[in-house]
Amino acid sequence: MPESSLGFLILIIALALGFGITNGFNDAANAIATVVGTRTLSPRNAIIMAAVCNMAGALTGTAVALTIGKGILVEGVINEFGFAPLIAALASVIIWTTIATIYGLPVSLSHGFIAALAAAGVALAGTGAISWGWQSQLSRTLMAVVSAPVMGFASGFLLMVLLLWLLRRVAPDAIRSIFGNLQILSAAFMAYSHGKNDGQMPIGVVTMGVVIYTGQTGLWDNIPLWIIIISALSISLGTAIGGWRVIKTLGMRVTTLRPVHGFAAEASAATVIELASFLGIPVSTTHCISSSIMGVGATQRLSAVRWGVAGNIVAAWVLTFPICAGLGYLFAWLLSLVL
Repeated sequence: MPESSLGFLILIIALALGFGITNGFNDAANAIATVVGTRTLSPRNAIIMAAVCNMAGALTGTAVALTIGKGILVEGVINEFGFAPLIAALASVIIWTTIATIYGLPVSLSHGFIAALAAAGVALAGTGAISWGWQSQLSRTLMAVVSAPVMGFASGFLLMVLLLWLLRRVAPDAIRSIFGNLQILSAAFMAYSHGKNDGQMPIGVVTMGVVIYTGQTGLWDNIPLWIIIISALSISLGTAIGGWRVIKTLGMRVTTLRPVHGFAAEASAATVIELASFLGIPVSTTHCISSSIMGVGATQRLSAVRWGVAGNIVAAWVLTFPICAGLGYLFAWLLSLVL
């Protein structure tokens, strides 16, 4: 089939790396928004730290990559249509993420890609293209759409309440000094967990492309190191570029943050993401950190959270699914006409 040519493989790799770059570009805020917003680190130093930790996370484990590469579409669709659904899904999520980043909106690339890939499969082969069932990877991912933000908000709120109780007799200057240092560690943990979850998505996409081209399904059991390295580099490059409008939205516009608040938000969100990565579930790191920031802010008073800004963020989360699915379906349909 023409889809199996070397040219299409190169296109897939290029799009996957572009996906990784836009991922880091939009999601840079996930790792460093709070540490920049509290002025614990300068933007330059925060981005360098996040880029390094993102790469370290992306180099650790492949559970999420396997979910992305093998758990959404049935094997027969990939065998029949080759690169077409991948091209459609990647183009869709790159376009939507770029638009959202320009407007300073944090969005979920993992959910956008899954929605686009599933819709592309439907456009090419009907609803039977998707791996359905309560125990399927798609079902687990969709359940995480709701559970991850709830867990992020709850864990951020509870950890902040605990810290406020433990530190109730500690002088404010001492708290600022202690958590100024601890927040650097929590930001590094957040960047690492982001790389470990979102950073594996380009790995899964590139591996899927190589499997389609070579027919060597055994690559899923031992993903080549070069795929892991170039994918990790792409997301680190995107993080190094940084999406400053998104960073400003999360770090400065949702609520007023001090180092202790930033620590609570980052530590709780990163823990939720680490659990999901261990289970191989691609969650939205954006959902986790955004909701954790809201939870931390709500411990001061409900009005401390700028709910109008939060509402815009949630609206972008919701719109990600229909927009990426619609684009994925459209692009796959167009590709079916020309390939």
